[in-house]
Amino acid sequence: MRIANHANRLVLLLRGEDGRERGVDVERASDSRFAADPQAIYERWDDFRDWAVEAGTRMEATVAIRRDLLGPPVPRPRQVFAIGLNYHDHAAESNMTGSAVPPTFTKFPTCLTGPYATVVLPPGNVDWEVELVAVMGRAAHQVPVEAAWQHVAGVTVGQDLSERVSQLIPPVPQFSLGKSFPGFGPIGPAVVTLDELPDPNDLVIGCELDGEILQKGRTSQMIFNVPRLIAHLSSVVTLLPGDIIFTGTPSGVGQARTPQRFLKPGGTLVSSIQGVGQIETTFTAA
Repeated sequence: MRIANHANRLVLLLRGEDGRERGVDVERASDSRFAADPQAIYERWDDFRDWAVEAGTRMEATVAIRRDLLGPPVPRPRQVFAIGLNYHDHAAESNMTGSAVPPTFTKFPTCLTGPYATVVLPPGNVDWEVELVAVMGRAAHQVPVEAAWQHVAGVTVGQDLSERVSQLIPPVPQFSLGKSFPGFGPIGPAVVTLDELPDPNDLVIGCELDGEILQKGRTSQMIFNVPRLIAHLSSVVTLLPGDIIFTGTPSGVGQARTPQRFLKPGGTLVSSIQGVGQIETTFTAA
């Protein structure tokens, strides 16, 4: 199942015989059993999933999907968690290895944007970080590793865009602020349930800028995989339905290159994850 935010309404995405993607407007198809608000569905995830499975092929796709109308599939999470240095090769290129627990910060929810957004570059050095984003479908507190996936509604593609000057300003780094400028959290194009994926613990992930490959890895290279992240986070806080977790990025970020390299106006960044989809972010000057 793939669910998306189309013109601020919740839709189920289906691909027709002609290969074109169309949508089922959930509020209309369910006779208002479920609201149109894309965020509200995560509070009723189990009920919604059961309805969608039961309705199955009887649902008629009536919405023509327009890329410019796709918004973030999780538009207003109450909590956004982000994990740093969570791939072995990225930790190595950053000269930071051996963390006993996942380094955790937040991206403030106002930075979230859709999968085909244009982002204004602020002053400084804006870097790219393609990430698998996990979306919570059940509340989770003190959840063991082996039960963690059961609390996940699905996953989506994300970019943890980062302005490195404000992020690393001395004497105390400001990770959350440096990663929360408007548009610095593009996610989408849909939340994909785990049954759609061959192995949610091992997916190809990468991004390219104007056709040049910048990052390429596999989610199996995470130091702390999604179940371990949920177990750790939920040992401290309560994860709520609709919360999202940016799970870290593989190697290839601009700050770690010699010479360093950052995003410029006019570029288009394509970020993709196997079986989940891809997002495209275009950059413009202030």
